[in-house]
Amino acid sequence: MDPMFMSLPNIDPAEIMFLQNITKEMSDDDKKKFFLIYQSRRRDPQMMLLLTLLGFVGVAGIHRMMQGELGLGIVYLFTAGLCFIGTIIDIFNYKKLVNDYNQRVAAECLQMMKMF
Repeated sequence: MDPMFMSLPNIDPAEIMFLQNITKEMSDDDKKKFFLIYQSRRRDPQMMLLLTLLGFVGVAGIHRMMQGELGLGIVYLFTAGLCFIGTIIDIFNYKKLVNDYNQRVAAECLQMMKMF
């Protein structure tokens, strides 16, 4: 296991395996560059859960905006999380939402690494 990835807050085993798989052929210097880029753009699952819970106090959709889903975030904001139903669903699915977002970010980081 790469100790760099273990230092990420609240990282789960599935994310570690995914990151190790996509960086297995990189040199140590490239892994460090990738890690720095990924670390700055990655979303922490617990933070996203807290942002999702804000939907119950009138600020729904912030978690969706933080994941790059601006349109859906605005819809949540103006509809009280689609009458709280969308917010409740997102509370149960927050780990999947964050993992999907982090995998997209990892793919973008790989593309950025290839450009330089």
